[in-house]
Formats: sequence, C-alpha cells, structure tokens
Amino acid sequence: QVQLVESGGGLVQPGGSLRLSCVASGSIFSINTMDWYRQAPGKERELVASVPSIGFTNYADSVKGRFTISRDNAKNTVYLQMNSLKREDTAVYYCHAAVRRTPAVIIEYYWGQGTQVTVSS
Repeated sequence: QVQLVESGGGLVQPGGSLRLSCVASGSIFSINTMDWYRQAPGKERELVASVPSIGFTNYADSVKGRFTISRDNAKNTVYLQMNSLKREDTAVYYCHAAVRRTPAVIIEYYWGQGTQVTVSS
C-alpha cells in the first residue's frame, strides 16, 4: 500500500505564509503527477496545483502568483509554498498522487488525510 501524509497546516493571518509538505511512503516504484487539492466548508474539492514527474506545473487561477508547488523525487515529497494568504484560502488541503507500485502495475491514485489551513486575523 501507499500512504500520503501531509503536514504544515495551521492558523495564519491574512498576508502571511505557510508551507505544506506531503510525503509518500510504502510500496512505490514511481510517482507521476503530484497535486494539492483543497476543500472549503460547503464547497467542492478543487485542484490548487499540480506538478508532473517531468514537465510544467499547473495552478488554479485563484492562486497563481501566490502559491508555488515543487517536489523532491528522491524523497517522494511534494511541497506547496503559500504566500500572501487570503481568508478565502481557508480550507482543508489534500495531497494527491498518481503512483505506480511496480513496473507491471497500472497507475493508482492516492489521497492524504488532509491538513487544515485557516487564514484569519
């Protein structure tokens, strides 16, 4: 099995910064795309940012210029640097990864348990 564990959430004032981390562990041969999603109360889960194993990153329009996604393939870790945070960024942030557990196995998708980010004064 594969586990994704997020960390780094918390309470921050508007205009502040937070850095989220997500570590993938378990039976992993390779990881394709790694993503961050978020879900605010009463809203659907939405894609925030994604980073493929090779290629360009992708961001939701609402976070472009403020958030930066990056990954460390050697550590099976993805990060989300969040700057200039706004109240509307308040949500539970989830890590998501497309994982191949062995060369012969199809890609499977996994979610972390989520980490709360609250932007409030």
